[in-house]
Amino acid sequence: MKTPQGAEEFIAEQRKILAENPECANSSYNLGVSFMQQGKLDEAIPFFEEAIANSGRMFEGYVNLGYIYFKKGDLERVVEANKKAIEIEPRYARGYANLGFAYLQMTRADEAIQALEKAIELNPDIIQAWSNLINAYLQKEDEEKAIEIGNKLVEIAPDFALGQNNLAFAYYSRGEYEKAIKHLDKADSLGFEVHPEFLKKLEPHRQT
Repeated sequence: MKTPQGAEEFIAEQRKILAENPECANSSYNLGVSFMQQGKLDEAIPFFEEAIANSGRMFEGYVNLGYIYFKKGDLERVVEANKKAIEIEPRYARGYANLGFAYLQMTRADEAIQALEKAIELNPDIIQAWSNLINAYLQKEDEEKAIEIGNKLVEIAPDFALGQNNLAFAYYSRGEYEKAIKHLDKADSLGFEVHPEFLKKLEPHRQT
């Protein structure tokens, strides 16, 4: 959120509005965003909580709380916040994508897949959701489905380096080394920092 004033002036103005109208959800939300953008996560939390308490539709407040809890490493609360966001706004694709990513980090693959597929159904342009879906199927050791998703992703976004890398790993997991090398080299050419161990594992399969 960009404001014409400096951050301190903007914060002072929002505090003034809140002093006059303590239940102004927008000002509470704006203050939360300002503190979050400054990296003051603990200071942002109560303002997002106030915004949510004073507005029945403040799903963005939950989304931002989810981001803060992710930065703090509290995945259970990331899940909780994004679940509440999509309860308020069931067509909010990014909430499902965030939920899927959190489940993926928790190695809860089935729940990750369900959330990520819903995110993609609502908005196929969330490229990161496709990429995370590859990893979720790999967690389930379903290489075939991971490859299917990966090929759809590189068709939609051929220059998305992480997608190329994840598809390479899916092919490697199924022993299709030539295809793995092709997609890994593509990821590398796009500037992706390929894991040295992965490069080393594929090295013997390169044709000299």
